[in-house]
Amino acid sequence: MAALARPRDGRMIGGVCAALARRFGTSATTMRVIFVASCLLPGPQFLLYIALWLLLPNQKPGATTAW
Repeated sequence: MAALARPRDGRMIGGVCAALARRFGTSATTMRVIFVASCLLPGPQFLLYIALWLLLPNQKPGATTAW
């Protein structure tokens, strides 16, 4: 599994879904669809996204991904 860091490439808004997708070995599109579908359910999904955006570090320059 890759380290949990927001990538410099492949970001849409904050890179949170791309970071989670790389961590769990799925595509970023799949992770984004899961996030949007989860927003239809009650809960703090949007607040969790913002918290991860603020807490996850950026990927270091020159770092390679695990895949």
